[in-house]
Amino acid sequence: MTMSDEARARVETLRAEIRHHNYRYYVLDDPEVPDAEYDRLISELRDLEGAHPDLVTPDSPTQRVGAEPRSDLLEVRHRVPMISLDNAMSDEKLAEFHRRLQTALPEASLVYAAEPKLDGLAVNIRYESGVLVQAATRGDGTRGEDVSLNVRTIQTVPLRLMGDDWPEILEVRGEIYMSRSGFARLNAEIEARGDRPFANPRNAAAGSLRQLDPRVTAKRPLKFCCYGWGELSESPGESHYAWLKRLEGWGIPLSKELRRVEGLEGCRGYFDALAQRRDDLDYEIDGVVFKLDRLAAQQQLGATVHHPRWAVARKFPAQEELTEVLDVEFQVGRTGAITPVARLRPVQVSGVTVSNATLHNMDEILRKGVRIGDQVFVRRAGDVIPEVVRVVVERRPAETRPVELPSQCPVCGSDVIRPDGEAVARCTGGLYCPAQRKEAIKHFASRRAMDIDGLGDKLVEQLVDLDWVHEPADLYQLTAERLARLERMGEKSAANLVAALERSKQTTFARFIYSLGIREVGEATAQALAGRFDGIKALMAVRETDFLQKRGVKGIGQETAEKLLTYLQAHPDVAPQGGMSDWLASLKIPGLTRPRAEALAEAFPDAETLRTAKLDDLYSNSARLVEGVGPIVAAHIVGFFAQTHNRDAIERLLAAGIRWSTPSSAPAAAAEQPLAGKTFVITGTLSRPRDEIKERLQRQGAKVTGSISKKTDYLLAGADAGSKLAKAQSLGVEIIDELALEDLLTQG
Repeated sequence: MTMSDEARARVETLRAEIRHHNYRYYVLDDPEVPDAEYDRLISELRDLEGAHPDLVTPDSPTQRVGAEPRSDLLEVRHRVPMISLDNAMSDEKLAEFHRRLQTALPEASLVYAAEPKLDGLAVNIRYESGVLVQAATRGDGTRGEDVSLNVRTIQTVPLRLMGDDWPEILEVRGEIYMSRSGFARLNAEIEARGDRPFANPRNAAAGSLRQLDPRVTAKRPLKFCCYGWGELSESPGESHYAWLKRLEGWGIPLSKELRRVEGLEGCRGYFDALAQRRDDLDYEIDGVVFKLDRLAAQQQLGATVHHPRWAVARKFPAQEELTEVLDVEFQVGRTGAITPVARLRPVQVSGVTVSNATLHNMDEILRKGVRIGDQVFVRRAGDVIPEVVRVVVERRPAETRPVELPSQCPVCGSDVIRPDGEAVARCTGGLYCPAQRKEAIKHFASRRAMDIDGLGDKLVEQLVDLDWVHEPADLYQLTAERLARLERMGEKSAANLVAALERSKQTTFARFIYSLGIREVGEATAQALAGRFDGIKALMAVRETDFLQKRGVKGIGQETAEKLLTYLQAHPDVAPQGGMSDWLASLKIPGLTRPRAEALAEAFPDAETLRTAKLDDLYSNSARLVEGVGPIVAAHIVGFFAQTHNRDAIERLLAAGIRWSTPSSAPAAAAEQPLAGKTFVITGTLSRPRDEIKERLQRQGAKVTGSISKKTDYLLAGADAGSKLAKAQSLGVEIIDELALEDLLTQG
């Protein structure tokens, strides 16, 4: 055996020993050797790898630290969505959850996997062939941030799985958290340096995991605890609990409190026992998670778009404290949402000083009856976000003042609107409002809007922070010479960006409308608006009546109208005795009250006119003149263009040279478009970008949606089509491939 072969053999032996000791220490909490012996093994391995660099592998225990800092965190799309859990805030809600499952499942007794709900940051960790290849945060459930380099530094996360019977692809999901003792040590070190400490362990864990420098993360006392899984290349078997135990056997750490419990009483007993020990645990928890143990039953119950139907989080009651509302201010969010925030007399809640608390919206203020000067109970919702729970009315001082929604944005002065049916009020100065500036420009430059290649989020933030760009039109005043002075830009990149800005000036009317960022005006609605209005001048002059045709009699519902028509058809010879309103009221039609009878009589002065009316003429309704634009969207559009700031910003964009084809030069009128009225859904892996295919379909009048329904005409299915293909087959939707699509487009 050569020296190199001996070194390779010793390296493999050392790695196997270290992985074994890591498993005993971090997973089983039962170390076999003292720390000094463990350190000796690590030191020997590091020396051997230093002498033989060719033997270093990414999954070696020595490779947890050392990556260079990054400029940002890349986006990762989850192969299996990471949806949230439904919450049970009381014992009654837990019992209600259990009863729903009993009704849906014919099992004599339901068994649950129970474990603490850790207060940390959810992550998805992917292993291929037993080796860690990627880790990502939960994000919005569909897309998260790549934190692979940071997660690799966490000692409780194995870089290589133990054993050899693991699936080829295994995604484990769990919580990155910080123990209370680790948090105390970290804050002591921070304060010793004279820096500001973290507010709580969750904030510390989240901030540490999202560090751009993994070497900083490596110094933080982070831990990982697995509670589930994502994509698997083999079946997990029959039991949720049993599969988690298999994961533990491969070196994945689980909660030491994981148990199987039976029925509602088992859940209650587990919850009460853990609540008693909550303060003694070395980590923060805010409740208990119960998951149906039988995996076939989980599959049968399925999930909503928000949460699985087979799991629930029974939350602990949040700690509450009494304080005073000193004032209420209104903050403007990045999307224009106007949020009332209570300024409170500072109070300690769950160990954190709380001086501000969200009031959510005006509906919540009215529901809770909050006034400035009130005594209120405050809690940290989910033990994190401060909120006002309720008012102590009996302690209300005489000099309290009501909370009033501002009519103008506190940041830019634009009108604040609150459409009917919406709880949230919003600033209408989207292109102008400084609070919305960064998001408005990011949206304007995005691929589906003006498609300005090279103008990413970080660069937009830099340009706004430097005060170079205040609104989208300012982008077109940037020069290559000025841009080249930016950090990490360079002359070539600057010239490329200026060229991309110039290219973006030639666009389509639909893209331009979408780029304006009008609330709830997506691509499909922008396309419909572009087909309905003859240019931007006409669109800027819109009124709500341009979108909605109101019919019927105010106050009359559809059910009442149907019953009235049924009565009239069944009694063709009955004539009113006396006045119309008296006669209608005497018919005793459900819902047809005296005021509504009077409103009907005013619209239909005699019985014959009423008998010839159609259903739509009777009940209060509105017909949409533009697809996708109902009352709420219409209010957003009209409110946006009513603002002088927005109209001026659009004029400056047109003056900068933005242009598009006029309706007269468009390829075809809507009625002549060959795919007009057809609805397509696209799924699977295709040979061309989906956006390109979508745009071609829309140019020929088709509507492209994201979900399958009975109204879908075609499903374009590529490789690995998945659940949409199965649903299309079950609904009888025509399924086509790219060749068939090309035939459809060519025929057009």
